Amino acid sequence: MARVFVMMMKIMMIMAMAMNIAMCDPIAPCYFIFGDSLVDSGNNNQLQSFARADYFPYGIDFPFGPTGRFCNGKTTVDVITELLGFDDYITPYAQARGEDILRGVNYASAAAGIREETGRQLGGRITFAGQVANHVNTVSQVVNILGDENEAANYLSKCIYSIGLGSNDYLNNYFMPLYYNTGSQYSPDSFANDLINRYTEQLRIMYRNGARKFALIGIGAIGCSPNELAQNSRDGRTCDERINSANRIFNSKLVSLVDRFNQNTPDAKFTYINAYGIFQDMVTNPSRYGFRVTNAGCCGVGRNNGQITCLPGQAPCLNRDEFVFWDAFHPGEAANIVIGSRSFKREAASDAHPYDIQQLAML
Repeated sequence: MARVFVMMMKIMMIMAMAMNIAMCDPIAPCYFIFGDSLVDSGNNNQLQSFARADYFPYGIDFPFGPTGRFCNGKTTVDVITELLGFDDYITPYAQARGEDILRGVNYASAAAGIREETGRQLGGRITFAGQVANHVNTVSQVVNILGDENEAANYLSKCIYSIGLGSNDYLNNYFMPLYYNTGSQYSPDSFANDLINRYTEQLRIMYRNGARKFALIGIGAIGCSPNELAQNSRDGRTCDERINSANRIFNSKLVSLVDRFNQNTPDAKFTYINAYGIFQDMVTNPSRYGFRVTNAGCCGVGRNNGQITCLPGQAPCLNRDEFVFWDAFHPGEAANIVIGSRSFKREAASDAHPYDIQQLAML
């Protein structure tokens, strides 16, 4: 019984893929991905950065081995890519060439934030603004390939754009006073406002460059990560409510941002994906999903395996599907299957507002 739910999710994914194969085409022509290490698929591999995962045991359960994904296997966007009906994963920007970009591009970069300085102590990374600038470059290439700006605009209007940033602005900025002073400059509410204002600017650039279907991914419960539990939890299990409260403030403002854009841009559709709520369900009801360990990484160092990420060549746990977390910060493939599947097709009304990604693609 331990893995029944995850197996059901995998069967659902296979059935969805089979249906899409029968229809020949994905339900969206392309998928553009903006984010951080939760969805980076290799953009940081060539950067001078500590935020890299292009080594074993990362990718131990992924068909292509270590690719730069901060996971043992698939990320949430890999799951969504499969459910959308694509026959291969979306190529990272660092490797995207030629007509491959017509399927979409993954711009995500580990340690990236909404603010420019976020994650700087880890070295090279591509900020949200940098990812959007890369996308503007991609759009010019799409215009050249399709031969006409109107044709390109019509094509891009049908694509899915998922954005998942903000975690590092808390983890590697606001709650890191040794490197950053934002925690003393801003209250949690004013910091969230600053992030939302910067986020809004980038969404407007994307809109001006043809994006019309946006899925904004909320921040997860960072205060429940093995890293935060190792540092701030007396019993190694009780989450850091100070951090989680700040995360919920940001998420609440992100929902309001979705509503404002939907009211003011009638030719575009925006939705919010409640990653926080889906995660909370997994850790509150772990046995339902086959999880036995919710407070420690499958690999890592120190208390809760949460002091640092997996070491090169380190042997991870064998029962990986029973761990919510793969390392100190990132969910494992089993958790990503749950989050990705419920983002694509919501199980509860609270999973997405006002649409899930499947509905967004069909609009």
